[in-house]
Amino acid sequence: MELPCDGAGICMVCKNKPPSEETLACKTCVTPWHATCLVSPPQALSDTLQWECPDCSMIHPPSTSAFASGRSEDSGDLIASIRKIEDDKSLTEQEKAKKRQELLSGAAAGPSSLDGEEKKEKNDVLDILDKELTCSFCMQMLDRPVTTPCGHNFCLKCFQRWIGQGKRTCAYCRVQIPPKIASQPRINSTLVIAIRMARMSRSSNAGGAAKVYHFVHNQNRPDKAYTTERAKKAGKANACSGKIFVTVAPDHFGPIPAENDPERNMGVLVGEIWEDRLACRQWGAHLPHVAGIAGQSTYGAQSVALSGGYIDDEDHGEWFLYTGSGGRDLSGNKRTNKDQSFDQKFDKMNEALRLSCLKGYPVRVVRSHKEKRSSYAPETGVRYDGVYRIEKCWRKNGIQGFKVCRYLFVRCDNEPAPWTSDVQGDRPRPLPVIKELKNAIDITERKGSPSWDYEASSNSFTSMVHCSNESFILKCPKMLTFASQDDKSCWMWKKPPPASKKELLIV
Repeated sequence: MELPCDGAGICMVCKNKPPSEETLACKTCVTPWHATCLVSPPQALSDTLQWECPDCSMIHPPSTSAFASGRSEDSGDLIASIRKIEDDKSLTEQEKAKKRQELLSGAAAGPSSLDGEEKKEKNDVLDILDKELTCSFCMQMLDRPVTTPCGHNFCLKCFQRWIGQGKRTCAYCRVQIPPKIASQPRINSTLVIAIRMARMSRSSNAGGAAKVYHFVHNQNRPDKAYTTERAKKAGKANACSGKIFVTVAPDHFGPIPAENDPERNMGVLVGEIWEDRLACRQWGAHLPHVAGIAGQSTYGAQSVALSGGYIDDEDHGEWFLYTGSGGRDLSGNKRTNKDQSFDQKFDKMNEALRLSCLKGYPVRVVRSHKEKRSSYAPETGVRYDGVYRIEKCWRKNGIQGFKVCRYLFVRCDNEPAPWTSDVQGDRPRPLPVIKELKNAIDITERKGSPSWDYEASSNSFTSMVHCSNESFILKCPKMLTFASQDDKSCWMWKKPPPASKKELLIV
């Protein structure tokens, strides 16, 4: 294999830095090569002045076919363009190198052209990053990408299947995969955003209207939640939580829309990340800064937090199995006791979740980086992942031998999840098969129609329902956007949301 010298002047074949008398520079691309490592080095000194490197000489190989002749003419135009750049005295060496690179990268995709539309097509992000965004297993666009320490990307399910076969090396380069990555792979959220933006760019180039997504989170981040001197000594768990930045009641169900966000006028965005639970509380996504469930036993649950509190939890992204609260001795200073010592029951917060299951209320879900077993948890901080609906709940014997309350959450949000490269939200999906239901007791399943459901038409978005302290407009959160389009569908309130029992927060 013939390879040039790298940026430091070291030959990529013999790994040595050749002396200047053994270095050849291509007359076309001016790339340095080690003459000794070449298969066919120039025989005479005069030949070195007109020497072309193997890469440039392959651009126009000799051939008598009409096709090859056409390609040769195009390559000749390319070389003429490069030589024109070299002769331009107004350009610096750095500018010449940049222009050469642009021309050569265009030649790899086909005949160069100055036509604006063709150039735009060649610069399509998905085409340029095709290899980087393709899974080496399924050869498809990456779905929930996982990045190994060696820098190669795979679909989450493909990676888990590979690890499940007992393989512990990268399928691409055979570099050893650390045990922590193998047992706890995390989705590369940055790569997810890149794929989604590339798809948006392609749809925009195709002539469709580009939809605006907020990928840069916390761009208008407020001051951190303040703490008292007493709280600083005891730890942040006892800290005052600071100002609430949204104008919703503490028992508000469902997404927090833009009209309740006077600070940014954006609402709480799916994928928004905060430093900790205190900052999350300031934006109303999940108010308790310690407890995993926010709700009232006679009213319903508004939100839950996935933070690795119970070993029975099972996270699959669009759906997860959640374990209720209780069953632990938290007397005295045992606030972090994770050993279960008695059975859980459907009371207090567990009953709040069960009521939300029966009514079909939307439940906001936040994931914490502390959930180390989940591939869908953020790498840092706390992230808002949209609204879910509880489809079933039951009790069963937990891993520690005591009965636990279990809940099946299924995502039903109008915005795409942070781990998917899709550009649209959820659609109704069949419920997953839950094997543990065979030995479950106290099974609760909603019989009637849910309050929050999927509307297949946008013709009847709005209806007014007057509650005790405010008027609710029952609508899809993106109703104003969808109203101008035909046959758009979304998740929305199909029944009036429950009337607030708490004072509205005014900022």
